[in-house]
Amino acid sequence: MKKFDVIIIGAGAAGLMAAGTAIRRGRSVAVLDLGPKPGRKVMASGGGKCNITNTAASRDRYFGKNPDFVRGALSRMSAYDILDWAKSHNIEVYEKTPGRYFCYNGAAVVLNALMHDATGAQFFYNTEISNIQKKDNVFIVNGMESKSVILATGGISFATLGVSDTGYKIAKSFGHKIVPPRPGLCALSIANWDSNLSGVSIPAKITIGKNTVSDSLLFTHFGIGGPLAYRASLYDIQDGIKINLCPGVDLITVLKKAKQKNGRRTIANILSAYMPVRVAKWIAHDDTRNIADIRDSELIKIAQNATELFIPGNKIKYHSLPSAEVTHGGIDTHDISSKTMESKLCPGLFFAGEVIDITGDLGGFNLQWAWASGFVAGENT
Repeated sequence: MKKFDVIIIGAGAAGLMAAGTAIRRGRSVAVLDLGPKPGRKVMASGGGKCNITNTAASRDRYFGKNPDFVRGALSRMSAYDILDWAKSHNIEVYEKTPGRYFCYNGAAVVLNALMHDATGAQFFYNTEISNIQKKDNVFIVNGMESKSVILATGGISFATLGVSDTGYKIAKSFGHKIVPPRPGLCALSIANWDSNLSGVSIPAKITIGKNTVSDSLLFTHFGIGGPLAYRASLYDIQDGIKINLCPGVDLITVLKKAKQKNGRRTIANILSAYMPVRVAKWIAHDDTRNIADIRDSELIKIAQNATELFIPGNKIKYHSLPSAEVTHGGIDTHDISSKTMESKLCPGLFFAGEVIDITGDLGGFNLQWAWASGFVAGENT
């Protein structure tokens, strides 16, 4: 029976970072993965350019039952540490938007660097994990023994990359609770939506309870997508959402002034100065009346429809788990040490990355969590 210091299950961003960290500490490492090759999600990240990190990574950009859980790992491996790591591997990065870094030469250079760091580890691909047992403080995994096991199996979204709930099953077998997984960073489906708006993009704002998110909104044939919808999907939408299609503009004042000075223009014509024509016509319900003929009370309702468009919770849902970029939910952080990523229920069992109930905002935050949690797990095995 082969013996290792550490067996890592999952050859994604978190698992590979953990492997490199453990190797650097002189540990013998085996990495098992269900798929045919490592880093599949790394290769797909950032449209193939790998959104390697975001310097805004902090507790307020993460979601889960306990977002404070990220503090320890992010303090040990910050976004700036990742930028230093990239530099040490001659990975050229660029800042696409403030704080958000991509790789000039694509995601392959990141994967190559991770694999370089993991030199010495033994990799086993296309490997099903039949079961994990622990006897006399030793884990037995597929006929191999180890003192430590790191679960870095990822979530169950992005089905085309080959995903599995193996990590959840293993965690449950050792007494861990699972926060029910649902889609995260995904489009939102809206019942009885007007598909004629499909393809239109507009800067907008969405309010969910006390939380507000601003970004680019894309109208789809089934509802809304684009960065704004993706970011809104990280919140609980059961009480509905409020959409502002014209943020930063006092539309009531705009319409009232237009009524006084440009009375022969239509509502849609006036609104089209602030939003795409198709959206303006939709907000105006194709009303062809001159604005001078419309009562102020109607103008107020039209302005509110554009800036406070409410979609009730019973008409909106997360689009689908297979198409989501990440999984919201996962292994409950309550029984995991935020300082070491080790199980509080089973010494020697560690967790890293998306398999944990931590989900990052759009823009490199999920990869940063993978790097940080993988580093901490690998450092403590």
